[in-house]
Amino acid sequence: MGFAVADGPEIEDDWHVFSGLNFPPDHPARDMQDTFFLGPEVLLRTHTSSVQVRAMETTQPPLRLVMPGRVYRNEAISARAHCQFHQVEGLYIDEGVSFADMKQTLLQFTQAFFGKAQIRLRPSYFPFTEPSAEMDVYWGLETEADYRITKGTGWLEIMGCGMVDPAVLAASGIDPERYSGFAFGMGIERIAMLRYQVDDLRMFFENDMRFLKQWERVV
Repeated sequence: MGFAVADGPEIEDDWHVFSGLNFPPDHPARDMQDTFFLGPEVLLRTHTSSVQVRAMETTQPPLRLVMPGRVYRNEAISARAHCQFHQVEGLYIDEGVSFADMKQTLLQFTQAFFGKAQIRLRPSYFPFTEPSAEMDVYWGLETEADYRITKGTGWLEIMGCGMVDPAVLAASGIDPERYSGFAFGMGIERIAMLRYQVDDLRMFFENDMRFLKQWERVV
C-alpha cells in the first residue's frame, strides 16, 4: 500500500511524546499514559506517535509511514497488560486525504490479516486526532472463547484511529489548509494474541523457549 517504515528513539523528550501531539502541559490525557519519567523533560516514550512528530518535522508531505517499536507505561503487569509492549502506528498525510481513505485502508488491513470482512468505527477521543474513533472487527460468536473475548457482542476493538488534528500539523510546520491526513495505532502483542489465541501477554517477555519456538513456523 506504499507505506515506508520509520523508527525513532525510545528515550524521548516531552515535545515529541506530548506537546507536539496537542497535549497541553496540564491536559488530563497526560495522566492516561502512566509515563516513566527519567527527568523533568525526559521520559520513556508511551507511544510510537513520537516518531510521527519527528517525521512531520523533517519531511514535507506526502507522508505515508508505519512506525513499529517498543513503548513503556507504568502499569501493573497482568495477563492483559505489561509495563513494556510494542505498537505499530500509521500516518498518511497528503492533499485531500479523507476519513473514507482511512476507513478503506484499515478495512484492507483487517481483511488481509484476520480474514474478517466487517469493521465498525465508534466515536472516541485522542488529543492528536479529530474526529477520533475506535475500530472494531466482527469476530463472530462461534466458540465459547469468542463469547468470552468479545463479551458476548461478537465485536472486538483492535485499534484507535482518526484524522490528524490541524493543530498537530501546524505544530510540525505542515500547512493544515493544504494538507490533511489520518493516523492509526494498535498493540502488536494484542493483535498477535487475538490471531494466534494466546491468552497471557506476559508469555511474550518471559523467554520460555517452549513458547517462543512456535513463532519460528510463523515467521
